[in-house]
Amino acid sequence: MPFPAIVRIESPRLTLRPVLASDLADLLEVNGDPRVTRFLPYPAWQSLEDGSAWLSRMEALGASGTGRQLVLVAKPDSKVIGTLLMFRFDEASSRLELGYALARNHWGQGLMKEAVDAVCSHAFGELNIRRIEAEVNPANAASCRLLLTAGFALEGNLRQRWVANGVAYDTCIYGCLAEDWRRNRRAGGPP
Repeated sequence: MPFPAIVRIESPRLTLRPVLASDLADLLEVNGDPRVTRFLPYPAWQSLEDGSAWLSRMEALGASGTGRQLVLVAKPDSKVIGTLLMFRFDEASSRLELGYALARNHWGQGLMKEAVDAVCSHAFGELNIRRIEAEVNPANAASCRLLLTAGFALEGNLRQRWVANGVAYDTCIYGCLAEDWRRNRRAGGPP
């Protein structure tokens, strides 16, 4: 079975929904910022054409049944301020991975943690996912903290896992199991 479609996920300050072509202008502000894309597997967008190429890749991922690209829409003004990708869906293992990006002017406000919490609740609940993973460059301290705060466990370091711009770098692997998520929620801990 392919990764199920997601129509909308709500959190107190955000609506998460599938990406649309009409979101690209807002996303150019996000993905056009080299500080935002520093740890992403693609360079900062230079134009809307870069955004269109990215959107084609995200649409192909959705069509393959292995992932869903969502955008974070701020409720006060309906502006798209970030992305959250659920990908590498493996039905047999009931697992998936997360990746995300947030506009720099929204950093430090807890918005990405709110989005990750909402997506994990949806995935572990409605989608019946067993395990969610995230790989993070250890130099991305903010993302490492976010995952720990959201209830993920640091499970290891993968040495020279990826190459970007000709440089091999390590990644930290974080994981969260549905049973841990539910237990933490009942106990009032993270998330």
